[in-house]
Amino acid sequence: MKAIAVFLAAFALSVSALAKLPAPSDEAKAKAAEAAAKAAHAGKVDAFLLCKSQNRIATQYRSKSAKPVETPSCTDPGPFVYKPAGSATTVAAPAAPAAGGKKAK
Repeated sequence: MKAIAVFLAAFALSVSALAKLPAPSDEAKAKAAEAAAKAAHAGKVDAFLLCKSQNRIATQYRSKSAKPVETPSCTDPGPFVYKPAGSATTVAAPAAPAAGGKKAK
C-alpha cells in the first residue's frame, strides 16, 4: 500500500514538472540568436584552422612525391561581428513640405 502511495505522490510531482514554460522574452530570443551566431562563426573558424592544417600536411606529403600538386586556398572567416536581424539601421527620409509650399511658423 505504501508503494502505491509513494508512486502516486511521485507521479503528482512529476506532472507539475511537465507544465508548459512561458514563451521566451525578446531579450532571451536576442541572446539565443547571438549565441547561435557565435556558434556558427566558431564552426567557420574551426573549419578554417582544419583546412590550414590539412593543407600544411598535404604540402609536406606532396613535396616528397615526384609531382607537387596545388592545394585549394582556405578562406579566413575574419573576426566575429554580430548584426542583429531586427536592427537594420535605416535613415528616415525628411518629411515632405506642406501642400501649399508654405512653412509653418
